[in-house]
Amino acid sequence: MSKVTQIAHPLILHKLAFIRDKNTGSKDFRELVEEVAMLMAYEVTRDFQLEEVEIETPICKTKCKMLAGKKVAIVPILRAGLGMVDGVLKLIPAAKVGHIGLYRDEKTLKPVEYFCKLPQDIGDREVIVTDPMLATGGSAADAITLLKKKGAKNIRLMCLIAAPEGVKAVMDAHPDVDIYVGSVDEKLNESGYIVPGLGDAGDRLFGTK
Repeated sequence: MSKVTQIAHPLILHKLAFIRDKNTGSKDFRELVEEVAMLMAYEVTRDFQLEEVEIETPICKTKCKMLAGKKVAIVPILRAGLGMVDGVLKLIPAAKVGHIGLYRDEKTLKPVEYFCKLPQDIGDREVIVTDPMLATGGSAADAITLLKKKGAKNIRLMCLIAAPEGVKAVMDAHPDVDIYVGSVDEKLNESGYIVPGLGDAGDRLFGTK
């Protein structure tokens, strides 16, 4: 069964307050999203497997721990998920990056796929799906379904802010996928936006309306 981890670190909560603020401009918004993603990646990777290796320091030979086994893929859900990629890459620079394009039909609120490009060895990688907002959960659930069809087996979802409805939707659809969030907010409003949320993450990242 999947688990939901709320990463309530003081630095994350502090930066999320600025991200939520309607007066924060696109430049600062982008930088803050990247910073929070980097901080969250520390926790998302906490259970990665290690192996013992022998290295030589300037003094002597010694045994140390290094990451073992599966490599990492970061898969943003376009377009807002792009804002989190560089933050994760700062911690895991060798990760490969895939892209999944989904948009929300404004009438049905259901996601529609328009793009998918993934590393060829996606099935051999630890996959971190990024999307700042987990609202209805439809886009995230569909993106994870698509990843599984392409062979991905080890998937975790990383979001800045989630609504309880979105968390439940992903857990119901994918009980094998762990979810990491900075905050679980109150609810969705009638337009499908998270309350209190931060508005439209894509528009705020890229300065569009």
